[in-house]
Order: sequence, then C-alpha cells, then structure tokens
Amino acid sequence: MDAPRVRFAPSPTGFFHVGSARSSLFNWLFARRHGGTFVLRIEDTDEERNREEWVAGIIEAMAWLGLSPDEPPVRQSQFADAHLAAADALFADGALYGCDCTREQIDERLKGAPQTGYDGHCRDRGVGRDGVALRFRVPDTGVTVVRDLIRGDVSFPNSSIEDFVVVKSSGAVLFALSNLVDDRAMGITHVIRGEEHLANTPKQLLLAGALDRAEGTSVPAPVFAHLPLLVNEQRKKLSKRRDPVAVESYRDRGILADAMVNFLGLLGWSPRGDAEIVDRATMVEQFALEDVNHSPAFFDVAKLLHLNGVYIRALDPDEFVEACRPWVAPAPGAWAPSDHTPPWPAERFDEAVFRAIAPLVQERVNTLDEVCAMVDFFFLATPTRDAAAFDKAIVSQPGAREVLSDAVDAFATVGFDASSLHDALVGIGERHGLSLRKAQAPVRVAVTGRTVGPPLFESMAVLGRDEVRGRLQAALRELR
Repeated sequence: MDAPRVRFAPSPTGFFHVGSARSSLFNWLFARRHGGTFVLRIEDTDEERNREEWVAGIIEAMAWLGLSPDEPPVRQSQFADAHLAAADALFADGALYGCDCTREQIDERLKGAPQTGYDGHCRDRGVGRDGVALRFRVPDTGVTVVRDLIRGDVSFPNSSIEDFVVVKSSGAVLFALSNLVDDRAMGITHVIRGEEHLANTPKQLLLAGALDRAEGTSVPAPVFAHLPLLVNEQRKKLSKRRDPVAVESYRDRGILADAMVNFLGLLGWSPRGDAEIVDRATMVEQFALEDVNHSPAFFDVAKLLHLNGVYIRALDPDEFVEACRPWVAPAPGAWAPSDHTPPWPAERFDEAVFRAIAPLVQERVNTLDEVCAMVDFFFLATPTRDAAAFDKAIVSQPGAREVLSDAVDAFATVGFDASSLHDALVGIGERHGLSLRKAQAPVRVAVTGRTVGPPLFESMAVLGRDEVRGRLQAALRELR
C-alpha cells in the first residue's frame, strides 16, 4: 500500500463524543500502521450550531489522548468556494436540478402512497436554481456498490435512493457534497468513519462519478471502512441524553489517557491473543481494518473503570503523585477538572504528607477523582464526618468509649509507627473482648471521619501523635 492519507472530520457541535474518539483513534492507528498521514478537518459550516469552544475541546481532547494530527488542522469553511464551484459544475451538467417543493407539498402528494421520501416532482419542470433547493438526479436503475474493508461489498439499488438535496435554498452546500469535495481536495485515500455514515456513502459515490463527468476528471474513490456502532448495556446506540459519552467527562473523572486509548481500541477490534492490557505500540503493529468486527461494540463503563484501576496501579509512585496533582493541588493556569476544587484550603495541603500516603491510596482507587475523598482527613482541620458511621461505630457500638479512652492513653507513649500502633490496638481490643476489626472501627471513624479509607495504622503514623490523640479526644468529648 502507498502511504495512505486519512482524516478525522468532526463537527464542533458539542462535547467530544466517545464514538468520535474511537473513530479518531482508528484513523490514527491505520495511518501509523502503514506509514501514512493523519489529518484533522473541523467541519465548521453549520453556523447555527458550531461554537469555537467545541473546536478547542476537540483539539484538546485529541491532544490528551495522544492523537494529535500530523498536519495543522484545517476547517471545512476553507473549502467553501470549492463546494460552490462543484455545485455549479453539477448543475451545469444536469446532475442537479432545482426544486421548489415544500415538505408539506411533498407529504400531501405522497399521502396514502407506499413511496416515502421525495417523488421526483421537479425533475423535469425546469425550475432553475435561484432561491430553491438543488437535488441530485439519482439514476432510476442500477446498483451502487460500497466496497467496505469491514463489511465487504454493500449494494444499494439506485431505485431505493431518493433524489437528495445537495444545496439548500439558502445556498448552503450540504454534507454529501461538501464532505466529498474536501476529501478530494485533501487527497484522502481512506475514509474510516462510523456506521451511521454508511447510508451517505452511495450518495457520495454517485456524486463523485457525476463530478468527474462534469469536470472532466477521474479522481479515484477512497477506500471506505465503516466502524461498528457503540451501544450501552441495553444494547441501544449511545445517546447524548441518557449515556455518559463526553470524553471530557472521563478526563475529569481521572481516567488516564493510556487507559482510555486501550479501552477505545478494543471496541470492535482486538489484537492477537486475549490480553486486556494492550499498549499503543502493539495496537499500531497489529491494527488492520479487515479485523474490525462489524457487530455493535458494548461501551462498558464498568470495564473502563476496572481497566483504569489497572493502569493507575502500574504507575510508579512519582507518576501517580503527578497524575493526582490536578485533583489535589492544581497549579495556577494548569489544566484542572471542571467544577472541581480540593475540599481543603490550598495552604493546608502538604506535599510530603501526600507523597507518604499516596502509595496506599494508589492501590485502592480506580479513578483519580476518588483520591480526594481518600485523603481529605490529612488536610482538613476537622475531618469530614459520616454521621451514620459515627453513630454506628462509636455512639451505638458497645465498648467504643472504652476503646477510644484507652487508645488516647496508649498512643501517648507507644512508638508511633504502623506496627506499634497495630499491636497497641490489638491489646486494647483483647482487654475489652473485641476483635481487631471491632476495636479499629471507632478509632478509624474518630480519626478519619469514615469507615473506608487507606490503611488506618499507616495513616495514623503519617498524621502524627498529637493530631491522632486530639481527634480521639474530640470524639470522646462529643460522646460525653
């Protein structure tokens, strides 16, 4: 294969969809696998819906995933003159015709008829082109075949394709032609996109043939590959309204970029073997569009979270600390998760304390946004208390008062390391006929505010003798 040119062509009309991210990744993998070029074209011609912040979001999300294009991004609006020139050539050659029908008129004519769509009413009326829509004259007979690397040959009888609108009455050139003109101008050799575009492809092939005839050219059609749909646990197509589909939201939750790429790469494709953890180098080495399954791919959020936990635990300690920084100690001007600030005052954050406890937290989280709740009791003057846990572990538990009182005394003199604190609390529990689990519960809630968190004895060793005894005494005062 000659070095291919592939493009990712999103519309900036919302957050960066996970389906778009998967399409972007598969284009990137294909280009890397075959020594080709991966380009980004922002399809920005929908003036009513496009917003510059969505453009920035697409570029930033792709950069976060490590999928930056090989050339500077281009915008579809740069090709506006070429879109109009193509429409002019098609109209002059008779491939397009003017149509002044309203939707209501079309529906009225088709009332009670088995036919749907457009009925070809204006084909031979000589409407002209000023102020009206321009439709493509689809051949009445024959078959248009889409040769697809994933699905094989897909045949569309021309009789099943209505004379579709190519240019709106406003003069705006629609997707079928503008997208085709852009790909021809950019020398795109392979079009790798979602299954939802499969129905557009025969229209674009018909337009391409007509454009060749009108312009006297012979531009090779690109090779197509339509990726399988992404579905939720109900096996329904992912929906912006009911499913978490924004890539930005997963970044805000603390999904690592490498974990996200690993997960997306296995949505419809898999390398040799049955490994769950697949790095980029392996993907690039083995990726083949012919191996992509055309069945819908389940976007399993639980699997993504599990996979992310595996990636988190594979980080070395310094990498984990740096990965957590946007959540625990965001630097001014640096990226930080939207709508998130650490629950403690910035001046109370202690880098050394966090580094000391980070390895214990690293073993217990699947996303980085879980870290703050695991460590907040280190940096708050008074730990956030779970009232139900306080009642169950301290107020209502027999022997809790005695355990706390004895712990205050024992912790005044015992060596303040995890092993010594453990042995001391074991002894306290034995004196009161309590297992370590029952003796530990009131101490944990008094010190951390919760029943769940990093290992208690290591945490107390990091907090220090005075802080731990002060929190135990505060719990006792509240009991009295």
